[in-house]
Amino acid sequence: MRVSKMLTHTLKEDPQEAEVMSHKLMIRAGMLRRVSSGIYNYLPLGWKVIRKVMDIIREEMNAIEGQELLMPAMNPRELWEETGRWEEMGDNLFRLKDRWGRDYCLGMTHEEVITDIARKEIQSYKDLPIMLYQIQTKFRDEPRPRAGVMRGREFIMKDAYSFHDSDESLDEKYRDNYRAYWRIFARCGMETVPVKADPGPIGGTDNHEFMVLSPVGEDTVFLCECGNGANKEMAYFKDEEKDPPVRSKESSREKIHTPGVSTIEKLCKSLKISADRFMKAIVYIADGKPIMAIVRGDRDINQVKLRRGLGVKTLAMANDDEILKFTGGHLGFSGPVGMDPSVVVADPEIKYMVDTICGANEKDYHFRNVNPGTDFTVGKYIQIRDAVEGDKCPECGKVLDAKRSIELGHIFKLGRKYSNDMKATFLDDKSERKTFIMGCYGIGVTRIVAAVIETHNDKNGIIWPISIAPYECLVMPVMYNDDEQRGISEEIYKKLKEKGIDVAYDDRDSRPGFKFKDADLIGYPLRVIVGKKAIKDGLVELKLRDEKEAQMVKIEEVVDMIIDIIKVEKTKLMSFSDRFEECPC
Repeated sequence: MRVSKMLTHTLKEDPQEAEVMSHKLMIRAGMLRRVSSGIYNYLPLGWKVIRKVMDIIREEMNAIEGQELLMPAMNPRELWEETGRWEEMGDNLFRLKDRWGRDYCLGMTHEEVITDIARKEIQSYKDLPIMLYQIQTKFRDEPRPRAGVMRGREFIMKDAYSFHDSDESLDEKYRDNYRAYWRIFARCGMETVPVKADPGPIGGTDNHEFMVLSPVGEDTVFLCECGNGANKEMAYFKDEEKDPPVRSKESSREKIHTPGVSTIEKLCKSLKISADRFMKAIVYIADGKPIMAIVRGDRDINQVKLRRGLGVKTLAMANDDEILKFTGGHLGFSGPVGMDPSVVVADPEIKYMVDTICGANEKDYHFRNVNPGTDFTVGKYIQIRDAVEGDKCPECGKVLDAKRSIELGHIFKLGRKYSNDMKATFLDDKSERKTFIMGCYGIGVTRIVAAVIETHNDKNGIIWPISIAPYECLVMPVMYNDDEQRGISEEIYKKLKEKGIDVAYDDRDSRPGFKFKDADLIGYPLRVIVGKKAIKDGLVELKLRDEKEAQMVKIEEVVDMIIDIIKVEKTKLMSFSDRFEECPC
């Protein structure tokens, strides 16, 4: 492709709306343009990268017997109501009506549609197992789109779904996808960390997220050198055993007046006591019933752990009216004293607190010198606090390492969640009706592109892995208006195209410095510079984007050398993709 014919307009300065490096560089390199908040045009260079990522995904999905299909982006309300997710998804779901007033949504995921296909098209156990996948635009009404394509309202996703007649069959396909995901990300130039995760609104049992470590990531993962790893929502840790607390002989529970002091931060300032001396009590509605959850004042409640520990499907913070009805007090003044133990859930740390301070379930009042077991009883102790740096691994006891990360993929064992709701069945070998067992496997395609840039860049621009670069090589005459330089460049460009190399040719009559900066910004992995030495000595400059020094190569040898370098670089990525640990499930 001749650069003069490309639809690409590079920028010298970072755009004001861009926050993270990937967003800045995609806009500056002419790959991306904003249409509206969280919605983008992918210009030819950007779309070329995305298509190469898609090709890798397709190769790996097809290798594990996935069959590609395409489902509609617009889904009827009736399908989503069968699973209860029409309401459950809340404001995240884009909803619309047709001219006759019928309700539809723009799909953010396709469990309902694929299950509808299965119940209509798959009738016998003889057709199982089967895995179907698509690569398609998804929609999510994000309240705060950010970081370019990292967190948009419209994005491209690969979602796959498998159907089985046994748990053993699902386990096998789950392991297949685990391996395939590792290979996909490795072939795109990224080492990922698979960690245990919460299934969220997708549902199911076992699941793993594939994370790439990055300081701009929205997620936090906790990792141990023993191999144990989990995201923040699922990061359990070892609770330290301590001696039973001893209450001060002089202390007794005392009600204190704290007008308008309704937060831990305000209490610390008002009473001049550190946050770890307080109990933080928050009222939740769990499956329609109120409960009170308690952690130490300097801790945060992990709602996923709380929901899982209680074994409930729905969990939400109570509003002011619900708190008043449940405790007799107001928001910010809740506490366990006087509460029925059956509705009190506490983190194990609470066992060891002495002479602490908590809400008195009365507006503008707190209790001082409160002790668990004496002043109140906890109905259930479960670990409900967030993990923090320094907590210890529950498997080996070593200190966990907290890392910021970007989620690239998520695989789930859905079990019978959707097939039960949608009455999707097949005939087994005894001609009896059985419910499908399902798996689900998602990859953020456009997010991969952003994550690669976040982890592969320098002060000059993008450093693409050879496998997904928009072009593998750039041929550039230093002075395009020099007939000899242009002629040699044209010949090299022609030969590379004939050999099947994805090559660009900078045929612009522009200043060399401008073209060099563009080449670094866009991130061509290989660059052939044709200058005066090509004419004088028969040598051209060959430079790899990620190396400082260039090498001089004979004109007649440069094409073969480029082919060899590309082959070696792709082999490195493929060989790395084979080095992984088996799925720990």
